[in-house]
Amino acid sequence: QVQLVESGGGLVQAGGSLRLSCAASGRTFSNYAMGWFRQAPGKERQFVATINYSGSMTYYQDTVKGRFTISRDNAKNTVYLQMNSLKPEDTAVYYCAAASGSYCVTVEDRYDYWGQGTQVTVSS
Repeated sequence: QVQLVESGGGLVQAGGSLRLSCAASGRTFSNYAMGWFRQAPGKERQFVATINYSGSMTYYQDTVKGRFTISRDNAKNTVYLQMNSLKPEDTAVYYCAAASGSYCVTVEDRYDYWGQGTQVTVSS
């Protein structure tokens, strides 16, 4: 089992920044690829970003490329999502997730463990 706890969400004005954190406990963190997903009201959950086990590879949804950065610190068992130039359409509950294996994973069904989510609200 892997337990994931997100933090860092909140209310920010358009153009602002937030950094989300996801602390993992349980099994060896570096054995897992990590991802961030988000779900806006009335919409399905969607992929945002993923990072491989070592942090050497990342992949992003097109709408966040150049604005969001995913990173990880395996010594701290934590994955981050730095979000810059935020837009109202980024408003959603953000979830981190862990997928067994080493490589970047963009498919929701491939993830084994999920956090409880953290709310991000961007005002215009």
